[in-house]
Amino acid sequence: MLTKTELIDLAKKVQQNSYCPYTKYCVGTALLTKDGKVYTGCNIENHGLLSICGERGAFTKAFSEGEPTNNPENYVAIAVVGYNKDQKKYLKTVPCGYCRQFMSEFVNKNFIIYTCDNENYYEYTLEELLPNAFDF
Repeated sequence: MLTKTELIDLAKKVQQNSYCPYTKYCVGTALLTKDGKVYTGCNIENHGLLSICGERGAFTKAFSEGEPTNNPENYVAIAVVGYNKDQKKYLKTVPCGYCRQFMSEFVNKNFIIYTCDNENYYEYTLEELLPNAFDF
């Protein structure tokens, strides 16, 4: 099983694949399952408003590769890392509201979200970030 640091390091590696010409804010994610499998994602921007967030990318990759959508205990944690190209530093990045609600459909309320900045690591549960989800 990957540690918090290893999961964050993997998200940092994946964020380099981000396509973010408009915001210059690169996001990488690494989703961990209870069996130790990891699925990654990165943000992909476009001219419209409907860009793809790294969190949803990692989950859809997991689902498309056969991970269950109906077993919230299957998903342990996700690392979400954001790098600002203009400031040239990592910023504490948590999932946006849309991703929080999306994840709540497939995980339990104790699902862990890791993030970091240039100096510190942070850890939250989904319930802390989304205390009033539509359904848990």
